[in-house]
Amino acid sequence: MAAHEAIIRDAGDTSEASGGGLPTIVIQPSSGWAALRLGEVWRYRELLYFLTWRDLKLRYKQTLIGAVWAVIQPFMTMVVFAVIFGRLVGVPSDGLPYPVFAYAALVPWTFFATSMTQAGMSLVRDSNLISKVYFPRLVSPTASVLSGVVDFGVAFSVLLGLMAWYGIVPGVAVLTIPFFLLLALLSSLGISLWLAALNVKYRDIRYTIPFLTQFWLYATPVAYPSSLIPEQWRLLYGLNPMAGVIEGFRWALLGTANPPGAMIVVSASIVIAIFVGGLFFFRRMEREFADVI
Repeated sequence: MAAHEAIIRDAGDTSEASGGGLPTIVIQPSSGWAALRLGEVWRYRELLYFLTWRDLKLRYKQTLIGAVWAVIQPFMTMVVFAVIFGRLVGVPSDGLPYPVFAYAALVPWTFFATSMTQAGMSLVRDSNLISKVYFPRLVSPTASVLSGVVDFGVAFSVLLGLMAWYGIVPGVAVLTIPFFLLLALLSSLGISLWLAALNVKYRDIRYTIPFLTQFWLYATPVAYPSSLIPEQWRLLYGLNPMAGVIEGFRWALLGTANPPGAMIVVSASIVIAIFVGGLFFFRRMEREFADVI
C-alpha cells in the first residue's frame, strides 16, 4: 500500500495489455490541497451501504431490546429534564407541555451527538481496513452518520406518539422537517470530519468528544427555549449550528409562535461552512491516514 493515496486517476479508458478492457487505476501522492472528488464516494456506494449496515448490526448485535435503545436515551433524558427543569426550576416551554417540548429537541440532538461520536471514532475503528485496502476514506465517517438516521426514525415515531398523547397536531410547517434533518446530518458529518481526521494523529481527541458533546448540550436550546436569550444576542447564538436546527424542529412539529427566522439562516450558513471546511481538511489529512493509523 502506498504511503500517499490522495490522488486516483484513470490512466486510460481501457487497458489493452491487461486483456480485460478495464480502466487502469494509478495511485500516487498528492501535494497541496487535494481535490474533494466526491464522485468517488458515489462509485463506492455499495461499500457505503455495507459499512452502514455493519454499523447498525454491531450496534444492536446480541442486545436484549435492540432498536429500543434508540428511544431510551432521549426518553429518559426527557424525564430528567421534565423533573428538574420543568417542575423544580420552572423553565418556560413556549406554552407547550414540557415533556413534548424537551423530547422534540432531544430527538435531533441525540441523532447529532451520537452520530458525531461514532463518526469521530470511525477511522481508528476501521484502522485494519484502512491500512490494507484503498477506498475513499470519507466513506467511513459517512456510514457512521447514515446509520444514525435509522435511530432517528425510531425516536421520531415515539415523538409523534407523544404529540398525539398531548393532542398536538402539526401544521403545514411539518413539510420542512427533512430540511432540518439534513442540516443536523451535515452538521454532525462536518464536525465528524474534523474530529475523525484529528483523532488519527492525536488519539486524545477521543477523550475530548464526550466533553464537547456534554458542553454543547447545555449551549443548545434543548432544555430551554431560545426565547430566554436576549433579542440582541440571538443572531450570535445562531452561530451554534444546532440552535437553529432545534428551534426549527420545534417550530415545524409543535407550532411554536416564533419561527427560527434569522437564526436558522445563520445556523445553516455555519453548517455549510463547517461541512465544506471539514471536507477539505479531511482530504488534506487523508494522505497520512494509512501511515499514521
